[in-house]
Amino acid sequence: MEFTESYKQTGPCCFSPNARFIAVAVDYRLVIRDTLSFKVVQLFSCLDRISYIEWALDSEYILCGLYRRPMIQAWSLTQPEWTCKIDEGPAGIAYARWSPDSRHILTTSDFQLRLTVWSLVNTACVHVQWPKHASKGVSFTRDGKFAAICTRRDCKDYINLLSCHNWEIMGSFAVDTVDLADIEWSPDDSAIVIWDSPLEYKVLIYSPDGRCLSKYQAYESGLGVKTVSWSPSGQFLAVGSYDQMLRVLNHLTWKTFAEFMHPYTLRAPCYAAVFKEVDEPLHLDMSELCLSDDFSQGNNDAPEEPFRVRYEVMEVPISLPFQKPPADKPNPKQGIGLLSWSNDSQYICTRNDSMPTVLWIWDIRHLELASILVQKDPIKAAAWDPSCTRLVFCTGSTHLYMWTPSGAYCVHVPISQFAITDLKWNSDGSCLLLKDKESFCCAAVPLLPESSEYSSDD
Repeated sequence: MEFTESYKQTGPCCFSPNARFIAVAVDYRLVIRDTLSFKVVQLFSCLDRISYIEWALDSEYILCGLYRRPMIQAWSLTQPEWTCKIDEGPAGIAYARWSPDSRHILTTSDFQLRLTVWSLVNTACVHVQWPKHASKGVSFTRDGKFAAICTRRDCKDYINLLSCHNWEIMGSFAVDTVDLADIEWSPDDSAIVIWDSPLEYKVLIYSPDGRCLSKYQAYESGLGVKTVSWSPSGQFLAVGSYDQMLRVLNHLTWKTFAEFMHPYTLRAPCYAAVFKEVDEPLHLDMSELCLSDDFSQGNNDAPEEPFRVRYEVMEVPISLPFQKPPADKPNPKQGIGLLSWSNDSQYICTRNDSMPTVLWIWDIRHLELASILVQKDPIKAAAWDPSCTRLVFCTGSTHLYMWTPSGAYCVHVPISQFAITDLKWNSDGSCLLLKDKESFCCAAVPLLPESSEYSSDD
C-alpha cells in the first residue's frame, strides 16, 4: 500500500460520488482536492466553522452545514462564482441533506418544527410539518423518484410519500409504532422497513401504498432493536438487537432464516478462523552497529515502537474480552452496535458493544461464522471495499487492519503519531481515506487478486 502525506482537517472529510475529488473542512474553509494528484482544485470560504459537508450525487455541488449559525452554504465546482446560502431564521437548522436530483436541499428546523425542500433552480420551497427526526426519518428510493418522510402528529407516527419531481405529497399513512426510530427503502424500492425505539422491539415492513406486509418481534420486555441494514442485493434484512444477537430476514416471507449469537466463550466445534492481534518485539542485530557522535541529537528515521503488530491464529476454546454494562445507567454498551454488509451480500460484519475489541464476520451463504478478529483496542470503524470482498477497520491505533476470505493482516501507517479514528472508501475502491484527530491521509489500495494469499503481519 502507498500512503500520501498527512493534511490538516478540523471536521468532516469525504470523497465525491464520482471518486474524483475529496472535500475537507479546515475551520472556515472548504478545501477540494483532486484524488489522484491531491492538488487543491477549489477553495471556498464559509461564514463560520464547518460542522457537516455532503456532496450532491452528481458531484457538481456540495453543501456545508454551519450549525453554530445556524446556516447552510452550497457551492458549485463547475461555477466557482455561484453561491447559495440558506437561513431559516429563528426556526434554525438542525440538519441538511441533498435530494437525489442534486438540485434540491432538504433542511430540518430545530425542534423538528418543519422540513423544508429548497430548489436551486427556481428558489421555490416546500414545507412538510412536524418531521419525526432531524438527521433520520428520511429515505429516498434507489431511482430517486420518491421520498419517504416520517412525521408525528397527535401522538402518532406517519409516513408521508413525496414525489421528488414536484415535491407533492402522493400519500400518507399511519404506522404501528410507539416511537419510530428510523426508516429505509429496500434496494429494489418495493418495500419500506420501519423500526421502533429500543424500548419496543418492533420491525415493520410496509408497501409503498401503506399495506403492512410483515411485523417482526423477536421478544418482549427488554431493550429491542439497535441496528438495521438491508443487504445490497435486497434479498436480506439484518437486524441487530440489544440481546447481543443478529437476526437475518428474507425478502420473500419476511421470516428469520438465521440467528447468530455473540458468545463470550468459543468452544468446539468451531470452524471459524480466530485472529488475535499481538505485539512482536523487533530483534535487531547490533553487533556491527556503529554510533556517530551526533547520535544524541536523535534520529527521526527510528521506529516509534520497538515491536511490530501481527495476527496470531488462536485455537478454541477461547474466552473473548467483554465488559459488563452497569445496570443503573441508561444506554448500556451492549448489543449489535456495528453492522455492515459486504458488497456482494455474502458476508456481514458485526460488533457486540459489550465486546468492543472483537469483530465478527458471518458467512450468509453458508450460514456460519467465518472469522473472528480480536483486537487490543476497541474497534472505531469498519468499511467494506465496494469493489471486492475486503474489510478494513481501525481501532484508534497507528495500524490499519484488513480481512479477506484468505486471511487477515495489519498495515502500519508510515506517518508519525497518526492514530486512525475513522476511514472511508471512495466509490470505486481504489482509494481509502484515513482520519486522525487533526489530520487525514489517503492510501492507494492494490486490487485484490482472485486467489490472494496474505500474510498476517506487516
